[in-house]
Amino acid sequence: MHLTLIRRKRREVKVMEIPWIKQISWYLVIAMFIIAIAPKAEAGFAPSEILAPGQTDRTGDLEKIQQVLEGKAVSERLAQLGLTRDEIQSRMSQLSDRQIHQIALQLDDLKVGKSDALGVVVAVLVIAILIVILLKLTGHRVVLI
Repeated sequence: MHLTLIRRKRREVKVMEIPWIKQISWYLVIAMFIIAIAPKAEAGFAPSEILAPGQTDRTGDLEKIQQVLEGKAVSERLAQLGLTRDEIQSRMSQLSDRQIHQIALQLDDLKVGKSDALGVVVAVLVIAILIVILLKLTGHRVVLI
């Protein structure tokens, strides 16, 4: 490290020169660029045995659909639409294995009657606490009403 004197606006300022600073700066710029363009990798669980495209578990899918149909909100809505349990069962028996499997997969994505309200409330509280801590650390006064 070297100290040099530089005159700026009628006064002398001591400036510390660090050797290799330009090289380190360029290295960091290039490293961040490479990290930014790297493809994102995602992982997931793989089944222990590979199913053929046409091979599905019809009974498992039907049980999953039946559980959803037995739910209070879904059964009430179907009753409002004028469908009885017998009509629903007859229509379910007319569906192909592929159609039943697609419905079962779509049911996995639905959250009937569930919400992430608790997660949202916790996230908002954590953010508010972090903001208060940050303000206290910077010397600002926090006034709570």
